[in-house]
Amino acid sequence: MSPVPFARYLAMNKISNIKRYHIAKVYRRDQPVMTRGRYREFYQCDFDIAGQYDPMIPEAECLKIVDEVLSKLEIGEFQVKLNHRLILEGMFAACGAGADQFKTVCSSVDKLDKQPWAEVEDELIKEKGLAKESTEKLGQFVRLREFNQSMGNIELLDKLMQFEELAKNARFKKGVEELKVLVNYCSLFGIESVRFDPSLARGLDYYTGAIYEAVVPKALEGVNLEANGEEQKGLPVGVGSVAAGGRYDELVGNFMAPVGSKGKEKRQDVPCVGISFGIERLFAIMEAKMQIEQLPVRTTETEIFIASAQKNLLQERMKLCKTLWDEGFKVEFAYKANPKLLTQLQYCEDRLIPLALIVGERELQEGVVKLRNVKTRAEQDVALSDLVSTLRSALSS
Repeated sequence: MSPVPFARYLAMNKISNIKRYHIAKVYRRDQPVMTRGRYREFYQCDFDIAGQYDPMIPEAECLKIVDEVLSKLEIGEFQVKLNHRLILEGMFAACGAGADQFKTVCSSVDKLDKQPWAEVEDELIKEKGLAKESTEKLGQFVRLREFNQSMGNIELLDKLMQFEELAKNARFKKGVEELKVLVNYCSLFGIESVRFDPSLARGLDYYTGAIYEAVVPKALEGVNLEANGEEQKGLPVGVGSVAAGGRYDELVGNFMAPVGSKGKEKRQDVPCVGISFGIERLFAIMEAKMQIEQLPVRTTETEIFIASAQKNLLQERMKLCKTLWDEGFKVEFAYKANPKLLTQLQYCEDRLIPLALIVGERELQEGVVKLRNVKTRAEQDVALSDLVSTLRSALSS
């Protein structure tokens, strides 16, 4: 559920305070690129906070979630680009772009991560109607991070404030001050991936405050990109953003009737902020990483497979399986009365199941089971009384 349907849900149910996450299908309206994880239909995970809170506190939690999720997925080096709607408005106004041009100028500036400035500037002049003098000034603003790669976030914000035409814009100053607060909160949360970038200009016109976008610049580097058997030449190795979001304070009010007497109507707004993860894009990166490192893909969560060495041991396997299920282990066994042992062990190897327990007539007589490490094929007898603790130790190592 993206911001628009979520806002409609809040309005229809008169909800003014909620924190939630949601995973569902969404559909792309622009051209898909399968080799870069840009599918027509794809899954998205959204996290949103709705309610009246002090500035930048919910935003900091959203950014903490992004940083924590992408770190734990181990998808490689990533950055969370950060900007503010009011900063964009101030920069565009200083360059002579009117409020009615905001969305169209945003759509051009947002291409800077894919196209050189010369091409973006050419589009702004020929298609968006900006003068050369205006685009030169805009280039100074939006390329400030490009020219100051090692500069800290607060330093870069201060450097942007040194432009006189920006410093005298009250809305621009408010945006800068809010981002400084957010950067400080991120520091308190231990978030080191956030990077202020004035070129981040998400084209969606419902954002009202901070905006952010997580990118993995070298996600598909070294991967052979193919489509229909032919290599896709000239494609960048990145997959674009893997997560993005921001503050949208006025969207819910668009779906609610104003309150108050005639002539004194007042909008009903519910402040919201959120983040969306592109699940398929993340999968594309993880699969690419496995391809580079030549790692097999595990397709099951099963921890233990219970096998039998002889015939007529189905009931023994089922009883042992029930015991381990009750202890919380993820266990399965073959749905055949008398499966072949080699077939069962091959099943474990094909699905990367880490442990196998082998039940045989000898084991039953001695009150033990044979524990097999599927990867190393090392085996040992384990007494039934020690089985649970031995399995927990083996799975944690």
